[in-house]
Amino acid sequence: MATSTTAPPADVLVRATRLEVGYDLPVCPPVTFTLAAGELLAVVGANGTGKSTLLRTVVGQLEPLAGTVTVPGGDPRSRDFRASVAADLGDDAFFPALTAVEHLLLTCYGHGVPAPREVVDQLVEEFGLTTRADALPAALSSGQRRRLLLAAAFARPRSLLVLDEPEQRLDPGMRADLVERLRAEREAGGAALVATHDPAVVRGAATAVLVLGEDRAALAAPADGAAALELL
Repeated sequence: MATSTTAPPADVLVRATRLEVGYDLPVCPPVTFTLAAGELLAVVGANGTGKSTLLRTVVGQLEPLAGTVTVPGGDPRSRDFRASVAADLGDDAFFPALTAVEHLLLTCYGHGVPAPREVVDQLVEEFGLTTRADALPAALSSGQRRRLLLAAAFARPRSLLVLDEPEQRLDPGMRADLVERLRAEREAGGAALVATHDPAVVRGAATAVLVLGEDRAALAAPADGAAALELL
């Protein structure tokens, strides 16, 4: 276990120091970064460079191989930290007998969201699910399922939003809406960690970029990160 028990300052949601992630072997070079309230860190790199593995380690699903990741409360696996994180890591995990709207209502009720029906109605409209609100997951297209997962992430209370390639399977209009939503998230004081292949997400919403490659891991400004992303 390589997770520090010393919590970062209150405004820092995640601090990674020489963090190595992977399974038996590291999948990318060690990474060092901090993510504070009001910031969005975009993680970019070619497929297989460790983006998803990094996100899963930060939220406590995987153990660090080396280095440290510290969060408020010390441990990413702690109940308090998990309660503060809304994550969509790309897993199509649904209850097969619940409709789209029932999934969102369950999320809201489970996390004590005030006025859950009103929140769900708004999210259903904003994520283009109005005509499919009563459909079961098996009857949804892959893009609709992705929108449902994103809607569930945005439905719950959170200090930290963690998204793994949220642009996947979205049409251009919904991608543009996602960029606006991410920008609004950080401007409202939230923090976000987003793995992405989309330069529009980097340019439009990121405050910093973590570029992963086979032999490098470096922080960059959003413009530099967008340029690097286009070359991958």
